[in-house]
Amino acid sequence: MPEGSRSFVFVGARTTKERNARGDGLNVYAMDNATGAWRHVQLLGDLVNPSFLAFDRTRRFLYTVHGDLSEITAMAIDPASGKLAVINRQSTEGKNPVHLAIDPTNRFVVVANHITSTLALLPRQEDGSLGAVIDLVKLEGKIGPHRVEQPFAKPHQVEFDPSGAFVVVPDKGLDLVFTYRIDAKTGKLALAGKPVPAREGAGPRHVAFHHSGRLAYVVNELDSTVTAYHFDPATGALAPFQIVSAVPDTYTGNSRAAEIAVSADGRFVYATNRGDDSIAVFAIEAATGRLTPVGWTASGGKTPRFFALAPSDDFLFAANEDTDTVNLFKRDAASGRLSATDQVVHVGSPVCILFKTL
Repeated sequence: MPEGSRSFVFVGARTTKERNARGDGLNVYAMDNATGAWRHVQLLGDLVNPSFLAFDRTRRFLYTVHGDLSEITAMAIDPASGKLAVINRQSTEGKNPVHLAIDPTNRFVVVANHITSTLALLPRQEDGSLGAVIDLVKLEGKIGPHRVEQPFAKPHQVEFDPSGAFVVVPDKGLDLVFTYRIDAKTGKLALAGKPVPAREGAGPRHVAFHHSGRLAYVVNELDSTVTAYHFDPATGALAPFQIVSAVPDTYTGNSRAAEIAVSADGRFVYATNRGDDSIAVFAIEAATGRLTPVGWTASGGKTPRFFALAPSDDFLFAANEDTDTVNLFKRDAASGRLSATDQVVHVGSPVCILFKTL
């Protein structure tokens, strides 16, 4: 294929019996950018629960946290084949690392340790390897009212804003959204202002930024809602201004919201629901940033824990964790609506998808 016509796709999965998982490790695919079709390239079968994935800023290296364990692994990406080679592994000094992000200077990796309520900061070397943890920050606050899901602080994501100056951390256990910055001189994480409260029992899970850098959207897992925030790129302050349901008003069962993303054109927000097993589509009002529901599309399987928009923005891939499929949807750029296709990739317990365009 000519340059720019394909991408490499990296798919993380759950692998352990404790998670009732059927995944076999970290899978690599080559994708035809025009059709969205995938071809299998590699399986790293010796990785346990390689869940969330992240590139370094050069996109030459890939990192994965290992769900339910206490580790992060660094890998080199072969530029021709997309195949991965493990470089080294480090402790995150916490339990169940669920998310990670690399700072704009490419010197640090931030990790959210979900069960031990901490953020870990690790140094990254030029060869892609990781050093030992240099800072460990414990999140604190009043726990939410959910007797099962909110026993303590549960940071669920670490996401840099578009400028790279701040790290936003939704905390599912405390019903708070924290903002931190990295002090590059000291190698420490510093709280940037007071955390912002979510609705009681909402369970903030993930945040997605608008490319303007002035809007952020948080999907709340426990009450299946999306909260819209104004974001101040100078101070990192978040100010909520709208909350909408992530599930249709006709759905009366139990559901948990999971993933959220803003389309590259900045006109739509997408979110997934586990229970309703749907993908919600919201239009963003250009003048205000407010959300209006466009509709809901069945995810094509059960428990869409994750989804990803293709680099072209033409396709959306839904990772249905409990039916072991990644389902392809075409995205209409004008309306934002999704249409199902017959293209399905069968992969055990998929929980994260990452694209590298060539």
